[in-house]
Amino acid sequence: MPETDTYIDQPQPVIRQLDDAAINRIAAGEVVERPASAVKELVENALDAGARRIDISYADGGKTLIRVDDDGCGISGADLPLAMARHATSKIDGSDLLDIHTFGFRGEALPSLGAVGRLAITSRAEGHDAAQLRVEGGQSSPVKPAARNRGTTVELRDLFYATPARLKFMRSDRAEARAITDVIKRLAMAEPHVGFTLRDVSGGGQGRVTFRANPETGDMFSALHGRLASILGRDFAENALEIDATREGLHLTGYAALPTYSRGAAVAQFLFVNGRPVKDKQLTGALRAAYFDFLSRDRHPAAALFLSCDTHLVDVNVHPAKSEVRFREPGIARGLIISALRHALAEAGHRASTTVAGATLGAMRPEQTGAAPIYQMQRQSHISMPGFAETAQPSARFETAPIIEDSPATHLPLGAARAQVHENYIIAQTETGMVVVDQHAAHERLVYEKLKHQMAENGVAAQALLIPEIVELSSGDAARLLKMSTDLARLGLVIEPFGGGAIAVRETPAILGQINAAAMIADILDELADQGESLNLQARIEAVLSRVACHGSIRSGRRMLVEEMNALLREMEATPHSGQCNHGRPTYVELKLTDIERLFGRT
Repeated sequence: MPETDTYIDQPQPVIRQLDDAAINRIAAGEVVERPASAVKELVENALDAGARRIDISYADGGKTLIRVDDDGCGISGADLPLAMARHATSKIDGSDLLDIHTFGFRGEALPSLGAVGRLAITSRAEGHDAAQLRVEGGQSSPVKPAARNRGTTVELRDLFYATPARLKFMRSDRAEARAITDVIKRLAMAEPHVGFTLRDVSGGGQGRVTFRANPETGDMFSALHGRLASILGRDFAENALEIDATREGLHLTGYAALPTYSRGAAVAQFLFVNGRPVKDKQLTGALRAAYFDFLSRDRHPAAALFLSCDTHLVDVNVHPAKSEVRFREPGIARGLIISALRHALAEAGHRASTTVAGATLGAMRPEQTGAAPIYQMQRQSHISMPGFAETAQPSARFETAPIIEDSPATHLPLGAARAQVHENYIIAQTETGMVVVDQHAAHERLVYEKLKHQMAENGVAAQALLIPEIVELSSGDAARLLKMSTDLARLGLVIEPFGGGAIAVRETPAILGQINAAAMIADILDELADQGESLNLQARIEAVLSRVACHGSIRSGRRMLVEEMNALLREMEATPHSGQCNHGRPTYVELKLTDIERLFGRT
């Protein structure tokens, strides 16, 4: 069958210039993906205008109405038509696209919104009369006089009415409302001195306030702490560590929670670059790496981190949504986050989150209804009290001794040992309450920290392979892997180029025993592609150290002398990270005397 040219009978394509309406609708598809995107653009404009109070209203998940009212500098009536022109902005002069100090800079948001919805802008600048401009489907009406104080109100109705196909891709009203709330919360974190009010006015009227953040006072850290407490909750604020570190022109501030205050998903991780909320794989990967040794794979840290630097060190002009950034030296930013967080976690010492005590007290309260609870440990109770002789009782066994007098140890953070329960839990008395310690989990962490310290000092011992294992890779994968060969060598994995895309594995970590080098290389490359980094090898080595620590620690069921219990408490106080076990669970619970008395109805 003869071949035919499918283009012979087709007319020559004609290049034509799109009209402004089509251009704005295309731009709107990039800038305004959903109602939350429109809210983000409008609130960022209000912040750039110097607003100290911003009120946001929406109806039907933002599909029928979005209204943003601010007390910023406003726009004069003469400038309103120019504000609706594409790429018209007061924020940059175009001479240096890296010197950007504002949220917006492209001049695309307002004309894009006017192209796909019914937009009305009412504004008044200092020394000018208020004015209003309406735009529907890209068509502007003449500017009219209006009445309002200084500031701007932008009202967007019937979003995507001019592009009805986009409406089919909208989610439910509730889902769109959640997305709007998430946007406002992130911007509120970035601007703790600004007040935000969010209302759902579906159905008309004043509606209901779904989120409010009053302006915070004080310096940057106190204001941010207060704002995070109102958004992320008091539990986060009480268990968050202050972060303040600098490296090579980058300054990292914010708060990161203790490992024992972790989440089941990465829903409490907020990253900002020069005040701009961003989603960056390398930064989130650095956050994960900082907590790598303290949390199991199914737990995620909570943090709000603010990275600031000279505008020429970061490019924010990467994507129309402006949620992505690109650093000139990404390794510096990543290293700063990891080192700053690890230093803060080390400074926290043995501290565990207060939510552990709250959960314990909650578990102690009796069930309101239902059958009697079934406990994991349904066996004879054993309570060992140092020096007490053993007496038989129906359900418990005690070792009796003279009453232990108060000792100076009660003034120490973890107090003085008073008893051992079920041969696994140490009861200690403190000045303000009591501490219950899981002896096996606590000692396991202490041994693990010693092993890590020894490994850091002496390095990871490597075993040479009798015959190097050759792993065939693509040239790109081989180059990516060889680039980090120095880091891998520190962990005992020695690789060399072997021509083309192949690499030779000459040594592997001795602590891992016999391994499948090709499978490990594949896992490392997968992590590099997904996260921009790989912790696979380190995870395997530290997993072995953790197992060694587990077998070398005090076992559950072993009775301890009072001297041993107190020695364990003192070592915990002196060892960083001893507040959580190797999997991120708490090693001890602290109960205040007031909480204990409340359990017995004494307050």
